[in-house]
Amino acid sequence: MARSLLCKAVGVFRLSGTGPRFCSRSEPEPLTVRQQNNGIRQIILNNPKKRNALSLSMLESLRENLLADVDSEDLRVVVISARGPVFSSGHDLKELTSAQGREYHTKVFHTCAEVMTLIQDIPVPVIAMVNGVATAAGCQLVASCDVAVATEKSTFATPGVNVGLFCSTPAVAIGRAVPRKVAMEMLLTGTPISARDALLHGLISRVVAEERLEEETLAIARRVCRASRPVVALGKATFQRQMAQGRDAAYATASKVMVDNLALRDGQEGIRAFIEKRKPVWSNKAEKAHD
Repeated sequence: MARSLLCKAVGVFRLSGTGPRFCSRSEPEPLTVRQQNNGIRQIILNNPKKRNALSLSMLESLRENLLADVDSEDLRVVVISARGPVFSSGHDLKELTSAQGREYHTKVFHTCAEVMTLIQDIPVPVIAMVNGVATAAGCQLVASCDVAVATEKSTFATPGVNVGLFCSTPAVAIGRAVPRKVAMEMLLTGTPISARDALLHGLISRVVAEERLEEETLAIARRVCRASRPVVALGKATFQRQMAQGRDAAYATASKVMVDNLALRDGQEGIRAFIEKRKPVWSNKAEKAHD
């Protein structure tokens, strides 16, 4: 009975490149569930019994769902959420003992870094929808997303120092999202911060009541879907690139991209629509209006 209810909760089947796969007694529940509708892809971390730990298998599943048809015009935005009271507790510490060895540990952190950079490198925005605890690499996942919406009860922490494993890789994303001294206090003490403090310091972008989490998050996603896909893709890529540059180089990069943006068919369509006082009709193709 419990299993059948869970099958219904995850939509009876999960999507994959080979078609629907139905729940059965012989097949374990997928670590992530992928659903897509009207341009919005939802990827749900689906291992609440293990606090949605970012095990190697979970990371590989997340990577697969991020990359699936990523260049399709039908994909406009990705929302990452989780089942259960914990968004993600970070790496599975059982995978980090000496029994697995250095080579396995290297693969875990290499895959994690690949997933976190992939979130920032794919051409569509990625939104974290957080309702609960996000710690260590789970906090890193939130920090890596382009936008993060969290409930008032959510908390964020990097407690690795307390178990002898300093959160050095989570620090890469968190240190680029919050002020340095805030990041260092989180890393050195492992003390959780509230959603309100996370908002104050820039780790997340919005705090909402729990009953409004999905509504508010999907409203942002739908707003993104109303813009031109190639314009958003160009803007996201440019933002990431210029943020890693000095001021003068950043202006040079952004100025060139503004000119490139104007050369897009959708760039010219948007300007014409504004002048003609009508809604733009996007092609959603990276076609040029002029050289």
